[in-house]
Amino acid sequence: MKRWFISSIMLWVSVVAVCQQLPTDGPLTIRPMLQQLGEQLLTGKTGSIVAINPANGEILCLATNTPQGSDVRQAIGKPQAPGSTFKTAQALTLLSEDIVTPATRVVCNNGVTDENIKVGCHQHRSPLALRDALAQSCNTWFLMTFASMINDTFVYSDKREAISTWRSYMQSMGLGGPMHIDIAGEQGGLLAGADYLDRRYNKQWDGKTIWWAGMGQGDVTCTPLQLCNLAVTIANHGWFYVPHIHKDTKNQRYLTKRWTKVKQTAYQPVIEGMKQAVEKGTATAIRTTYPICGKTGTVENPGKDHSAFIGFAPMNNPKIAIAVYIEHGGFGADMAAPMAALIIEDYLKGKLSPASVTKAKKLTAKKTR
Repeated sequence: MKRWFISSIMLWVSVVAVCQQLPTDGPLTIRPMLQQLGEQLLTGKTGSIVAINPANGEILCLATNTPQGSDVRQAIGKPQAPGSTFKTAQALTLLSEDIVTPATRVVCNNGVTDENIKVGCHQHRSPLALRDALAQSCNTWFLMTFASMINDTFVYSDKREAISTWRSYMQSMGLGGPMHIDIAGEQGGLLAGADYLDRRYNKQWDGKTIWWAGMGQGDVTCTPLQLCNLAVTIANHGWFYVPHIHKDTKNQRYLTKRWTKVKQTAYQPVIEGMKQAVEKGTATAIRTTYPICGKTGTVENPGKDHSAFIGFAPMNNPKIAIAVYIEHGGFGADMAAPMAALIIEDYLKGKLSPASVTKAKKLTAKKTR
């Protein structure tokens, strides 16, 4: 009884500490047990865990940590490169614009070389079609297909129209700008547009100049909140509610269903690719019975890579969407994905299994600073 009482007090203190940074007028949508687990997993790390109910846009978990302690701006006000989690949005756009089909194959010889530029890729069989390209997170597939869209002068009048079209799809998925959630401090991010690229590259740019965006690097940044909402749009086959933290809100901004520009036919192959990522791709360590559909991200930057993951579960009738972003956490499969799996399990099952409790302790003990 004493242990239970102490644990309950610690949980209450943890939730109060988080809520001090959040709006206080009325009940919040945060699930205390998820919030506690998220904060536990982030011990000794800089990063965030965001979980949303896809059915209504309610934020279930908004756990953050920095060297100075919890700071909600880590999740909603600090745009960073999304890495390979962004490949899901790329695939949806490319499919919708008929630049690719699910059967489009691209040869990858451990990466791609163009003159003096070399972009590596981990070993996998080749060539790959879309589903396997997502599952194996093939850089070459996404670099080449994105560049081909921007350089396509048959479909588009010029590169400016191509990049503007690409950007409009991304914005419709909630990326690149504030979604106007009900928490102060939200920031947008960067989605390279024609004017921006003209200024940066003195108008001397084309698909290969900016092909890094194809794999979520370069001229693109997003917040973890936006990445979680991206997972929501995929889980829902194209619609979402603006994420919010006030329970039973009457504000129509958060009660209006919004649709992306993505074609309905584009979602199923992307969802299947995300399912394959967990079943036989880059995230097999979190394979379970639900199943989880996910996409890992390993974000290149000075120092150790950032670890990222987006996903949702179950595959059919999803109950939770999630984004985890851990600075200097290494491969997406090493830290972000297993953290996400634990949050998903806790929400869907109501508690962690003994094996998952052990995993949570091990992840909590890992430090990135």
